[in-house]
Amino acid sequence: MSEPSAPSPEDRDWTYVITQGCTECGFTPFDAHLASARLRASVPRWRAALAGASATTRPAALTWSPLEYGCHVRDVNKTMGGRLELMLADDGARFENWDQDATAIEDRYWTQDPATVADELADAAEHAATTLDSVSGEAWQRRGTRSNGSQFTVETLAVYFLHDVEHHLYDVGA
Repeated sequence: MSEPSAPSPEDRDWTYVITQGCTECGFTPFDAHLASARLRASVPRWRAALAGASATTRPAALTWSPLEYGCHVRDVNKTMGGRLELMLADDGARFENWDQDATAIEDRYWTQDPATVADELADAAEHAATTLDSVSGEAWQRRGTRSNGSQFTVETLAVYFLHDVEHHLYDVGA
């Protein structure tokens, strides 16, 4: 399969969802202590989206297929889970830039196997959820800074992270 047209690079700063929610997908800020349960609850919905007959079909030329969104969410789980671990180990951690659009092209998201992606997404989500389960007390306030200067606590990163996972479920209609 040839490389599909790349959507416009994502350049919106989505950190506003932490306090304001998202009118596009209906996300509302929540108690971060519920993040691991919400993350685990997303997995069956992702499995269903990736098992659908149209999992590899783009709804429009510049809109990712459920498979491409699933690959992205798998990688979001890995990236954000890693950032949570880093913050828990190092208060004041700094995160390297992650270019999600470049990753999609480099890893050829559109060529991956939906069933494999579903399993990898589930594994990455469980790892991140287990990390979230380990957080208690003052650890929720440990800090980290993204390469663009955006600052998070473990608590706010959990909410930000879950918005990404749940927003893309909205994108694929799951």
